[in-house]
Amino acid sequence: MKVLYLHQYFATPESNAGTRSYEMAKRLVKRGHSVTFITSSAYLSKNYKLDKGWNYIEIEGIKLYVLHLSYSNKDGFLKRIFKFINFSLCSTKKSLSIPGDVVFATSTPLTIAIPSLIYSKIKKVPLVFEVRDLWPELPVATGVIKNRLVIQFASWLEKYTYKNSKRLVGLSPGMCNGIIKHGIPPEHVTLATNSCDTDLFDVDSSVGLNYLDTKLGFVNGRKLITYTGTFGLINKVGYIVELAKAAQKSYPSLCFVAIGDGMEKQQVIADAKKAGVLNSNLYILPPVAKTEIVDLLSAADLSLSLFGPVKEMWHNSANKLFDALASKTPIAINYGGWQKEFIEEHECGLVLDPTDYINAVHSIASFLENNEQYEAAVRSCKHLAYEHFSRDMMAERIEATLMGAVND
Repeated sequence: MKVLYLHQYFATPESNAGTRSYEMAKRLVKRGHSVTFITSSAYLSKNYKLDKGWNYIEIEGIKLYVLHLSYSNKDGFLKRIFKFINFSLCSTKKSLSIPGDVVFATSTPLTIAIPSLIYSKIKKVPLVFEVRDLWPELPVATGVIKNRLVIQFASWLEKYTYKNSKRLVGLSPGMCNGIIKHGIPPEHVTLATNSCDTDLFDVDSSVGLNYLDTKLGFVNGRKLITYTGTFGLINKVGYIVELAKAAQKSYPSLCFVAIGDGMEKQQVIADAKKAGVLNSNLYILPPVAKTEIVDLLSAADLSLSLFGPVKEMWHNSANKLFDALASKTPIAINYGGWQKEFIEEHECGLVLDPTDYINAVHSIASFLENNEQYEAAVRSCKHLAYEHFSRDMMAERIEATLMGAVND
């Protein structure tokens, strides 16, 4: 099977971004399929020297056509939209020169649907569309998109893409339900969550101890609580400032570390300075490659996944959750939805109060001090990572979905 894989933000473990597409493609290649990407340089490791325009590289048998296109989490909405449209137009032309049995497109952004739909129609091959976020529901709910015409176009494009896809993939139960409500038969929708890189995160405990000694000496024996990800409008990473502030006097044994980048990072740093917690019990560091996240989570006692009070975001499938499971690090979240239910059912972490910071910090401290409860959560993380959410298991679902579209 020849798979044309459209993803604007392809990344490898050497990058500081999600590696789902890389991991899925690697497994498809291993199973004898041909995989060709149309992507951009946004999150590709700087180890690859790229020229302007289109570049061709191969990574572990995966073929990639890479458009040199700068991108930053700090970009404003209009700048991002321009880049989305630019990539959509360029990738449409490029993709039509590549043969394929199926086109597999993964959002975000939703504009990736445009080249995939055109390819599917002209080449008369099936389209499988992967939904990573529900557009335009999410940006409308967060106030990012306010223009009525833009909302109407995005809504039309979403529905048209769903109706013209042979199969669809949703990354959470909520996303699958969001697809089905548009009249898509449930049997044409595959649930394939983000998943656990068990091979990557299966490291000896000495890795974490060494990382504490060499990179995180300031932890100095305290319990380490980490946030690794985007400092975006919807993440509300300022929550970790409030946790540190609430913990400073009552729970001096807790140390918080936030690693990443984004539009809100400077504001979070300013708030931490004002609260008197920056470089005291809260340390805010630059983003690192996923390979270093392995070391960090090996050192961590608890991993955080954060979002503001936007229910539409609760449908997400947070990489942070699955990286925590893979590293056998209990996870704490401050939002509802399927992940809240998941954590409560499997007892693999904590659900924190999103507004009562003193109560949230008390929950963290009590959890970390209760050895029996904590070790049970560690065991649950390992079981879930290996038995329910491994990359291999999700790759099998993706492969079956692609093959089903081709053979239908």
